[in-house]
Amino acid sequence: MDHDTYSDDYIASILQDARVFAFVGASSNTSRPSYFAMKYLLSKGYKVIPVNPGLAGQEILGQRVEERIGGLKGPVDVIDVFRNSEAAFDVTRDAVAMKDELELKVVWMQLGVRNDAAAKLAEDAGLKVVMNRCPKIEYGRLSGEIGWSGINTGRITSLRPKLAPFGVQNQVIGKATGRG
Repeated sequence: MDHDTYSDDYIASILQDARVFAFVGASSNTSRPSYFAMKYLLSKGYKVIPVNPGLAGQEILGQRVEERIGGLKGPVDVIDVFRNSEAAFDVTRDAVAMKDELELKVVWMQLGVRNDAAAKLAEDAGLKVVMNRCPKIEYGRLSGEIGWSGINTGRITSLRPKLAPFGVQNQVIGKATGRG
């Protein structure tokens, strides 16, 4: 797979099918990307499990922090890597070792994180891979929410956005769960 570009359908299918993310490298610092990405995904109805050995047993946004991937209980659909590119290989190796137990489907590496050896390891194990992308940004882009900020989403459509049954201006990807 070409990891320089991903089709909207590829990213959307992951975000539509996933229900549980594990954020490896999650932070309790409110100015860190993992914190606000976690907050956003929680607001969209995803379950997000923070993983950070330094914060194990504590809570981030009301979610209990796990020490390591090996301590997770499935199902976990996506391992989201909030670590540097070098650390992504070890995280991916741990994820692949637990893939059957967790019912894992995807290894996702955040913005600025790319490790081609880790991607090959995951793909050889039958997992989907996304690198150098953020699920929060991708969800906002694909649902149209990010356009409210004046950001060009690269998508032109005359279709009305699909709205979630809760919140104000809360859009969803795929099948509408509310009015719209």
